[in-house]
Amino acid sequence: MSAPVIQIQGLHKEYSMGKVKVPALKGVDLEVPTGQFLAIMGPSGSGKSTLMNILGCLDRPTKGTYLLDGADVSRKSDNELADIRNKFIGFIFQTFNLLSRTNALANVELPLVYRGMAAGERRKRAVRALESVGLAGRMTHKPNEMSGGEQQRVAIARAIAGDPKVILADEPTGNLDSRSGEEVMSIFQDLHEKGITLILVTHDPDIARHAERIISVKDGRIISDVMVEDRLDAKKLLAEMPAHEEPA
Repeated sequence: MSAPVIQIQGLHKEYSMGKVKVPALKGVDLEVPTGQFLAIMGPSGSGKSTLMNILGCLDRPTKGTYLLDGADVSRKSDNELADIRNKFIGFIFQTFNLLSRTNALANVELPLVYRGMAAGERRKRAVRALESVGLAGRMTHKPNEMSGGEQQRVAIARAIAGDPKVILADEPTGNLDSRSGEEVMSIFQDLHEKGITLILVTHDPDIARHAERIISVKDGRIISDVMVEDRLDAKKLLAEMPAHEEPA
């Protein structure tokens, strides 16, 4: 098995509500090998969103350690965490989080601008990323000129353009119809085959079954951790679905 890109040990997270301490995570241990496709499931309030925020360096644990690619990020400053997010982590959200007045190409380039990358290299990477998600002909379109599935593919291109160590996807199919959702999962499975580490948060067990491993979180703890024996094949499911037309 590949060396772990993520190693979490004894992770606790508490939030203060007035004088009351509310525990969100209660001693989580987790290792994710490089290149694994992991799904995280759990009901509202289970702690899965808190875990996702810590994995994405959007928050710090109250106690415990988090090693990302061998480096302890659990006590980094806000500026250091921002730099880690930009260089090592790609994010994909349910609501796409695209700039509405900016075309697909510029949306994908934006994180590379913050990285200080030269304009020519930014453009080359953005074009390559959009081509890889099937949007070679939509690069100059703005989000309101695209379907939901296309907008999510722009978001995926934005996440992969910087060659991240880990991609975190939070309910990425939640606002999509079934076919668009399977198109997104097909892209994720392609990325997994290329060796990219993917972590997906979902409430949908059928979406989770596209991954190779599923962990379930409840009351701030991991209550199950299983490898998926009967994985769903997005390409096969797409072949069985009727095609739909994208907007012009």
